[in-house]
Amino acid sequence: MNTPVLEAKHLGITFGGLKAVDDFNITINEGELVGLIGPNGAGKTTVFNLLTGVYQPTEGAFFLNGNKMNGKKMHEVVRAGIARTFQNIRLFKTMTVLENVKIAFEMDFKYKLAHAFFRLPKYWKDEKEIEEKAMDLLKIFNLESKADYIANNLPYGQQRKLEIARALATGMKLLLLDEPAAGMNPTETAELLSCINVIRERFGIAILLIEHDMSLVMKICERIVVIDYGVTIAKGLPKEIAENPKVIAAYLGADDDLEDEEDTKEGA
Repeated sequence: MNTPVLEAKHLGITFGGLKAVDDFNITINEGELVGLIGPNGAGKTTVFNLLTGVYQPTEGAFFLNGNKMNGKKMHEVVRAGIARTFQNIRLFKTMTVLENVKIAFEMDFKYKLAHAFFRLPKYWKDEKEIEEKAMDLLKIFNLESKADYIANNLPYGQQRKLEIARALATGMKLLLLDEPAAGMNPTETAELLSCINVIRERFGIAILLIEHDMSLVMKICERIVVIDYGVTIAKGLPKEIAENPKVIAAYLGADDDLEDEEDTKEGA
């Protein structure tokens, strides 16, 4: 049996006596897309912070391809193969679109300082290879024509896609998407859905997704984990989660979008 890309065992963290996340367990295999949902303040982003080294767990452990990650710093987590996006877009806003992606290829730069200072052939060769890789990623998100734009001048939806492209440039094994559809209109959300599907097909990476757009979650996630007050209250397939009384009471309620989505599925 293949080793899971991500395995969290009894993961938890306590802040001043308050358990923000308690006994969190999840397994994600290569190519899987799993959703992590719950009310605001449920602990979802705290889970992401634990998995990326922002916080160190006070309980349990998590593993990337079988390697224990506890105690690693943020840059060590990235180099190991975990990348993330944020609720609030974090780009190098005064740099170009292309530069934002190129800088994420840090580990692919082989030339030394002297090569760059004197502009030796090794420098130009590596720069050309990195630029080609960056442009390939931008093409996935239909951003290649905006390569020379300043990142801050892009529309909101395109900034979101650029952030994901930059995360992909790190060569990650696990991608954590924190509310990627937040602030997007329906057209932008549909484009994002298409891009995520292309990413999975082309790169085969594992994805853990936090998202409040339940229509998107139900369409794209293979499995869903639901947490409330830092505690897992349900796990299962999208249909099972949509019908789970605990989830409905804690989070879904009478969500019109979800009901419309389920009606569409039944009528199909």
